[in-house]
Amino acid sequence: MKKDIDYKKLIWYIFLTSATGILSYLLSFQGIKNYSSMVKPALAPPSIVFMIVWPILYILMGISAYIVDEKGGKEQLRPFHIQLLLNFLWSPVFFTLKKCTLAVVIIILLVFCVIWMIKAFSKVSKKAAALQIPYLLWLIFATYLNISICILN
Repeated sequence: MKKDIDYKKLIWYIFLTSATGILSYLLSFQGIKNYSSMVKPALAPPSIVFMIVWPILYILMGISAYIVDEKGGKEQLRPFHIQLLLNFLWSPVFFTLKKCTLAVVIIILLVFCVIWMIKAFSKVSKKAAALQIPYLLWLIFATYLNISICILN
């Protein structure tokens, strides 16, 4: 028998991830405006790409966490919450505080935390784990951008 979707909980998880990203963005807004003047590597996408990709990733993160929660994986949500905190910290550290090296450390920790999260989620739901793969791939690319920008600026 198929279980009904708990829409309140699903919306909560999507809200939690999206609100984290929005708050981080708002705390970083002044610094983000300076992004266009930074020297960037050849593979750096236009700024609009970030505005498209991140909301999609936050929605996927929320759906994934919801699936794990619904399947009773409360313990497996620990890396989800830790990665969300690291995700939140990266933008203000990089854009507002202009601490490029610290941002590299944070994003590398974030990549490893997302790998941990994928492994933890896979114990509960392969689908929930798979929904995190685009996030991991994007973070690996973002790590390349972060390190390149540190070197070039």
